[in-house]
Amino acid sequence: MAERTGLATLKGNPLTLLGNEVKVGQAAPEATLTANDLSETKLSSLIKGKRAIVSVVPSLDTPVCDKQTRHFNKEAAALGEDVIILTISMDLPFAQKRWCGAAGVDRLKTLSDHREASFGQAYGVLIKGLRLLARSIFIVDENGKVTYTQIVKEVASEPDYDAALQAVKNASMAKK
Repeated sequence: MAERTGLATLKGNPLTLLGNEVKVGQAAPEATLTANDLSETKLSSLIKGKRAIVSVVPSLDTPVCDKQTRHFNKEAAALGEDVIILTISMDLPFAQKRWCGAAGVDRLKTLSDHREASFGQAYGVLIKGLRLLARSIFIVDENGKVTYTQIVKEVASEPDYDAALQAVKNASMAKK
């Protein structure tokens, strides 16, 4: 498995990310994730025919991940029905479900990569040694192509929300 360095830090300490780099223009890699009801689901089945914001966080039970997920939940209504927002973390499905209920998050879908880390490896964001995912955002168009990627340099920092949201809107304009 590929190891990549220099892309992310945690409190200034360099991290090694496992998996291959996902590039704009390529087909969105497949991954098997666990839904909150413990069912296995393929990423492709969730995003097929829709534009997707795939928001990746280390753990929903941390302040920045909480803020990132709430932010995208709030934005969901303005994006329309043809955009799906997924938040993926290594949190157990039970924890994700509990967190969503407590936070009132109901416009996006949380998915767990805890079983096999297939998403983390396929998207090159699995943090070596920590078994967490690096904070990142991937935008996938309705044809299953990656149109935008963002790996946040400092895992403890928020992503560039505006750039990600603009990428989704640009994909919308290209569709028309």
